[in-house]
Amino acid sequence: MPMKRKSLSTVVFEGLLDQIRSGKLGPGAQLPTEAELCDSFEVSRTVVREAIARLRSEGLVVPRQGKGVFVSEAPLGSFSIPDQDLDALPQTLALLELRLGVEVESAGLCATRCTEAEARAIRAEMERVDAGHPDPDSTRVHYDHDFHLLIARGSHNAQILDFLGYLGQQIGPRLRLGYILLPSLKDEYFDRIHGEHLSIVEAIERRDASQARDAMRSHLSNSLERLRALAGATGMKQKTTRA
Repeated sequence: MPMKRKSLSTVVFEGLLDQIRSGKLGPGAQLPTEAELCDSFEVSRTVVREAIARLRSEGLVVPRQGKGVFVSEAPLGSFSIPDQDLDALPQTLALLELRLGVEVESAGLCATRCTEAEARAIRAEMERVDAGHPDPDSTRVHYDHDFHLLIARGSHNAQILDFLGYLGQQIGPRLRLGYILLPSLKDEYFDRIHGEHLSIVEAIERRDASQARDAMRSHLSNSLERLRALAGATGMKQKTTRA
């Protein structure tokens, strides 16, 4: 199925958004005039006005009567998801639900079957992943794929490992859903993720299959809720089906 072509207003919106995020248009900076934007993007004034209206609705720019349009002094509280990512999000959630069922059992099997060396490797990968705290303006929803694959490897079930390897190829690119964390929430976000990971690792190290399953279920369920909240924040309605 061919990818839906972006509207011209979306192209302008995303172009200006990139300039705001990169700092080329910093807080308080004045946007180019309508005429300059028309020339730069080779579009009509109507297209430019639609793009600026979208930036305004997301709190990224503010108009000043008689002066022009300026980048908000505090744009970090806003986020935006490209249209094509919104189209992919319902399917991404469905894939994560599928992943949940498999990985809960993977964690339980790992707790009973992994070697001491494999348990150490899982902890080391957790510490490596969780040590990275990127800047708030570059933080993205992330899929800690290698951490989960090591747990699958420790399950000593080749079918689980192969399946999750395949699933990761499908999910990883779909989780490039950019959003911006408020600096005040950044540490809380990473502490929460680390706490979820640590519960899984400690259960595996104790060889407690039941707790490992519970910890993995909690972690993945929380990941799903974070993405559902992201979807809900955009006003997107998910389609639900009954088995």
